[in-house]
Amino acid sequence: MGADVARLRETALTVATEAAELVRRMRPGAVGSVDTKSTDTDVVTEADRASERLIRARLAELAPGTAVLGEEGGGTVAAGPEAVTWVVDPIDGTVNYLYGLPYYAVSVAAQVGGHSIAGAVVEPSSGRRWSAALGQGATLDGEPLAVSAVRRLDLTLLGTGFAYAVDRRRRQGAMAAALLGSVRDIRRGGSAALDLCAVAAGWLDGFLEHGLGRWDWAAGALIAAEAGAVVRLPTDHGGIDGELDDGLGADAVLVCAPGVAAELVDAVRAAGAGLV
Repeated sequence: MGADVARLRETALTVATEAAELVRRMRPGAVGSVDTKSTDTDVVTEADRASERLIRARLAELAPGTAVLGEEGGGTVAAGPEAVTWVVDPIDGTVNYLYGLPYYAVSVAAQVGGHSIAGAVVEPSSGRRWSAALGQGATLDGEPLAVSAVRRLDLTLLGTGFAYAVDRRRRQGAMAAALLGSVRDIRRGGSAALDLCAVAAGWLDGFLEHGLGRWDWAAGALIAAEAGAVVRLPTDHGGIDGELDDGLGADAVLVCAPGVAAELVDAVRAAGAGLV
């Protein structure tokens, strides 16, 4: 790995922090225009667009010549074994942001060959800053993170999320209902990036969701992995080599404490994950 992951981590943290401050300032009574994307419930605000513009501008200054893939502005993945692509979610949890719920974040990650090597997630409402670099651990506001020590599935607090498409959301709801009898409880926060950071901090024991975009998990999954989590990412995003045969579905993200990984995979499979 030729990339300076420590430098990339610092860049991600700097840019995500600046964007989070912009998002925070824009929130009170100033969400601005609201449009929709894939469905009427899949929203994008002017703050999403402004945040991504700022991130792209700052990355052009701090990491000139690198590619950027953003949720709102699109982009391409850089070719080449050492080429860095920045993967950006300007507001993860836009619906929460729109409603004034304080659970949303800015996520910025550096990837090489589809694998995250540095990243940061910043929560505007609290100012909390998570970051990680490959092989260098993960921190929250500078303090090292470690996943929970849970070893029983029935004591596992699981985070999840649901798609915007109604048919898929119904299938996900049925799967969650089937899982409820096997775990301590299920939480749905509305920001995958923050849920993955919660696993890293031990606030959740695991997280499962189908259909996430690369920008949803690029930073958070690395932060969880560097805190000791078992991480299973979609086939086409550099998480797993070859065809998956674990029955979880090709686009599933499953992140959890090591002590319950095997049991949780079995439970998710039995709950019908492959049909989601």
